[in-house]
Amino acid sequence: MIRQFDQSLQDVKNLLLQMGEHLEIAIDKAVKSLSRLDARMAREVLEHDPVIDEMEGKIDDAVAKLIATQQPVATDLRRLIAAMKIASDMERMADLAANIAQVTVQLVEQKLSLFKELEDIPKMAAITQQMVHDGINSYIDGNVALARKLADTDDEVDRMYHDIVNELLDLIKQNQADTEVALRLSFVARYLERIADHATNIAENIVYIQTGKRADLN
Repeated sequence: MIRQFDQSLQDVKNLLLQMGEHLEIAIDKAVKSLSRLDARMAREVLEHDPVIDEMEGKIDDAVAKLIATQQPVATDLRRLIAAMKIASDMERMADLAANIAQVTVQLVEQKLSLFKELEDIPKMAAITQQMVHDGINSYIDGNVALARKLADTDDEVDRMYHDIVNELLDLIKQNQADTEVALRLSFVARYLERIADHATNIAENIVYIQTGKRADLN
């Protein structure tokens, strides 16, 4: 019975790892599509979003079955509940990546161009991708220290978000012709900031698994 539970739990972990890999790719491709104004790449992100939704469903079903058949308690039960919440956070992050891809499609369709090469947004995206990676690994390894570090990284992303928005507002004041593109880029920065918040939610679940107490890391 114990071996069966451990194997089933490992299967859930593997699904979370796969989902995390798909999510990291989605974020990367979404931001690259924006930097290059590549509508085809952006549409690939949009078309792949249902795959990530389906993976969340598989994780929810696997966890529900384990709880019903194995009746886990204490840490094991918290680990399973956390898996469902992590999958939900990743699904929402994937939706935000799709939102970024949608911005690319809109810019291309409306024949709008970037007024300068993107620098800060790709940097912000790289940090959020790493947060996703570290969040999933902290769950797999039970690494509370790594999970808590995500709170500091989230603060860094928040600062970057505010700096980007302030810069875009200054650009609008200097040249109102750039207003529409600048506003859309501010939305992208906001989507990335929200992805970082969801990654921090994952970290909070890691602390919950190990301590049984909720931590507010946002």
